Amino acid sequence: MRMIFRCDPKLTGHLVQPFPARSALPDWLRAMPATAHSDIHGRDIRTVKQCPPFVDAMAYGVMIPLPCDVRIESGEFSWDWDIPEPSTAGHPRAPLSFHPAAQFAAAPLANGRSAIKFNSFWTIELEPGWSLFATHPVNRDDLPFRLVSGLVDADRFHDGGINFPAVWIKPEFSGVLAKGTPIAQCFAVPRQAPELAFEPFDEAHQQSYAKVVADVLAAPNVYRKQFRAKRGRLTR
Repeated sequence: MRMIFRCDPKLTGHLVQPFPARSALPDWLRAMPATAHSDIHGRDIRTVKQCPPFVDAMAYGVMIPLPCDVRIESGEFSWDWDIPEPSTAGHPRAPLSFHPAAQFAAAPLANGRSAIKFNSFWTIELEPGWSLFATHPVNRDDLPFRLVSGLVDADRFHDGGINFPAVWIKPEFSGVLAKGTPIAQCFAVPRQAPELAFEPFDEAHQQSYAKVVADVLAAPNVYRKQFRAKRGRLTR
């Protein structure tokens, strides 16, 4: 699978390139202790830092970064981003634009609020039969916005930018959303629908189930040591 990112030639060297999500694990996760005391258990227990599914989901795919610092004060957004005029007709220069609240009528995610739109400065092309799933950076509830998830057939739609709408969920926030902040986490997903099959456990599956559950309860890191697949690194 190749993901091809293209940008306007005048902006080459002025943009932050999309990057592997594994390189953007947040500071709060890195600083989290591996164990913490649980009053319910009366002992130290493992934190989500030791949960491979939690961490692997955060490390999967590609992050789309914010191209410049954006300052937020009293609900107003501003930026000072000196870039050349793009040579491509219809290309944006501002990092943000907006969706009116009417576009999210009756959608609980917006709750009557307007949405910001992170403008795209990269086109994304996937191989035939694959679509691009874009969602809020996984487990990143620390970010002051919530991205609206979307699915784009980027094997066909790849000559225009994919913009990323989001709802600003922290109206009290004042400060700077820093250049390079992950705004969307993207995965290439096959477009062909899976075939669903439903079966009762046979005797072999019952035995396997019982063994796996017993192993997991008996010792830590069973999934990590016995079942977790080795993941290849993204290449450029």
